[in-house]
Amino acid sequence: MTQVDMRPQAGDAGRGAPDGGVRPSRAVRAKGLGGNSVGLTGSAVIGISTVAPVYCLTSTLGSTAGEVGLQMPAIFLAGFLPMLLVAFAYRELNRVMPDCGTSFTWTVKAFGPRLGWMCGWGLVIATIIVLSNLAGVATSFFWLLAGEITGSESIAALDDNKAVHILTVLVLIAAATAISYRGMTATKGVQYALVGLQLLVLGIFVAMALGKADSFDTSLSFSAEWLNPFAVESFAAFTAGLSLSIFMYWGWDASLAANEETTGSDRTPGRAALVAMVVLVGAYLATGIAAQMAVGSGDKGLGLANPETSDNVFAALAGPVMGPGLGVLLFVAVLASAAASLQTTFIPVARTVLAMSTYEALPPSYARVHPRFKTPGRATVVAGIATGVFYTVMTLVSENVLVDTIYALGLMICFYYSLTALACAWYFRRELTRSGRDLLFKGVFPVVGGLLLAAVFGKTLYDMWDPAYGSGSAVFGVGSVFAIGVGLLGLGLVIMLVMGRRSPAFFRGEVLTRETPSLTLAD
Repeated sequence: MTQVDMRPQAGDAGRGAPDGGVRPSRAVRAKGLGGNSVGLTGSAVIGISTVAPVYCLTSTLGSTAGEVGLQMPAIFLAGFLPMLLVAFAYRELNRVMPDCGTSFTWTVKAFGPRLGWMCGWGLVIATIIVLSNLAGVATSFFWLLAGEITGSESIAALDDNKAVHILTVLVLIAAATAISYRGMTATKGVQYALVGLQLLVLGIFVAMALGKADSFDTSLSFSAEWLNPFAVESFAAFTAGLSLSIFMYWGWDASLAANEETTGSDRTPGRAALVAMVVLVGAYLATGIAAQMAVGSGDKGLGLANPETSDNVFAALAGPVMGPGLGVLLFVAVLASAAASLQTTFIPVARTVLAMSTYEALPPSYARVHPRFKTPGRATVVAGIATGVFYTVMTLVSENVLVDTIYALGLMICFYYSLTALACAWYFRRELTRSGRDLLFKGVFPVVGGLLLAAVFGKTLYDMWDPAYGSGSAVFGVGSVFAIGVGLLGLGLVIMLVMGRRSPAFFRGEVLTRETPSLTLAD
């Protein structure tokens, strides 16, 4: 029998590989996080919550309908495909390296420290942008809901007061930071309630929208053609809709970022991510089809693509579809969606920073774990401060800059997702001929998913060059979205060069080793 390394590794207590596959990787360090804090359901709920399905739907249904018309449900399916393929890559990598650094750790071990560092940076900066946006959305809906409940337009108008808006945003960020700081148990309890509320309200909306499918002038009868992506009028419209759809699925990987705190850390998070993805695509398809049947996808009246209401579809449909009594539930659900995601989105950024610090890719102070709550306390607090400062500065500088920063988010998402998917195929390259399953789930699916997202990255980068993209602003004749997106990645390069001087061992590959796994061979 061929001999293999049987020594116990950090974090796996010497587990074997019951499926005859690779063993948990060497050089993965334990970080002191609270283990066994979350099970399969809790992990799936965290993934769903981070995506913020109700918020994504109200802000994207109209835009997507405006790009692809009646094929909106088909685009939801098209966006689901690359994300599902990338989720398979995450699952396979997590089985051998259940490390909270996820994309950072895995890409370092596949492609080396520099590309891995940039992958981690892409995740961190994308999350900071999302956190700031979620806080702003939650604030707007907070004051909108307060105005609806009190019947006071003056209270609803407080959101237009910049000082009041920023102060409310900072309070929400502080509250979300405090809950995340107290650990996964506190996070899980809050999330069960908020995610349950979102799915319940979506279910009520879908049922009532189907019940009013012939009640409005713009109502339509269902057609199977709505599920045909090839019926989209142009490739440009298809790619624009696909970019929006991909954004709607971002965040499911939070389930993996909590892997070291999850029961069965090598398998449960991957399963939870897939459960979250299935719930999301089901919710998006049901809501999209029901809304389209009720009010159509046109740009007039209640039509989803009406430019006057497309940026907040549920605000326009709450009364007509659900009535004045139940309609307020949609406002509550959007607020709950943004608030829940604001809280869980701290999970991946704080744990990625913790892992980068643990492996000496960032200053060691960020590796501190709270002795009582078993959370990356300093990383969580710094992420909260960075989010508050980022949002305040962007808001005070220009509303256009804030909008364009959000548009640049897609670039970051495609960047680190595609790198992680391709890292999976490269890391497992010596196993791809071992079985049909390994070829598909460790090779073909990750490569296809990674290349699809890389293509979207390239197309988005090209489109961003045009000043008309986003708010229409320009920097020296170049679109401001391009300048912001490339500038943020460039800032990562600068920080990486500085860390290369402060922590040369990591960048020489001496801390987190670049390796391929050893196989467990049978007799």
